[in-house]
Amino acid sequence: MTATSSPPPRTRGARRARGPRVIAPLVSGQEIVLLAVIAVLWVVLGFATPAFLTAGSLRPLFIEVAPIALIGVGMTLVIVAAGIDVSVGSQMMVCGVITARLLVEAHVPLPLAALVSVLVGAVMGAVNGVLIAWGRVHAIIITFGTLNLFQFVGRQIFGSQTVNGIPATLDVFGRGEPGQTLGLPHSFLLTAVIAGVVWWYLRQTPGGRHFYAIGGDALAAELAGIRVRRRVLLAYVVTGALVGLAAIFTIAKGTTTLDQSIGAGEELAVIAAVIIGGTSIMGGRGSVLGTILGALLVQTVTSGVTQLGWPSNLSDLFVGVFVIVAVGTDLLRQRTRRAAR
Repeated sequence: MTATSSPPPRTRGARRARGPRVIAPLVSGQEIVLLAVIAVLWVVLGFATPAFLTAGSLRPLFIEVAPIALIGVGMTLVIVAAGIDVSVGSQMMVCGVITARLLVEAHVPLPLAALVSVLVGAVMGAVNGVLIAWGRVHAIIITFGTLNLFQFVGRQIFGSQTVNGIPATLDVFGRGEPGQTLGLPHSFLLTAVIAGVVWWYLRQTPGGRHFYAIGGDALAAELAGIRVRRRVLLAYVVTGALVGLAAIFTIAKGTTTLDQSIGAGEELAVIAAVIIGGTSIMGGRGSVLGTILGALLVQTVTSGVTQLGWPSNLSDLFVGVFVIVAVGTDLLRQRTRRAAR
């Protein structure tokens, strides 16, 4: 009877030779640069206007950052998958006016009103996602069309009036004591938690990595078995849902009156934050942490210009320069990689 032989030494050796799993760094070079730029700006602004580094100045800054960063988390998914959504400002108008009317006229509790806002945002995101994924029309064209469509809907709900008497229940996400824990605004803390979840999803799960594959080459991703349409739809639905929550944050930071200016220009601030954060406008590369830092940089510039007493349009100039530099750096990086192949 012949004894069963053990595995060949070469096979066992090959198994031992396998190195540890390679894990991407927690912080990329782009994010380190952003951290450094923000730190330098804070130091300079701290010397130029000492009030900038006080709690009374930093807390409103984080409150202003929260809606932009929150929508930016969803926009990161969209742009990583080689899409874009310029309708988020109009979506915010619709979610905002529906929420305000529910709170003021129907006396709906805040949790239920917030849930309705998130669901309405998700539905509008789904409209974008279906038209883009199954209609096979470029995202900029679809979302530019829905921008006008959602804006029309929002104005019809507003009518020709403002919504007055926003209740104090929204103070939990506002500027006062009820809206903070350990000195940090609840809106920003919730944004950080959601950003952490999406960061983990993109980094640690196969489904998250599919977004990068789609942004790199959608056809190749589809041939590899990735359900491209479903992932694209998911990106827009998540973005819409986050717009719904961001609308709550935006109403809470204002007065007791809501008008049709809510959401105006929000899409530009969000896209600027995502691009400055290092997400490639061509798709296939980006990070949620970079987006949060990009939003913080944008708001730091805006707050700094205001506190220094400079003309407000200078903040647009500085943000525009940051966007151009970020896009230029990304194009140079891609050109260098092509040349190295």
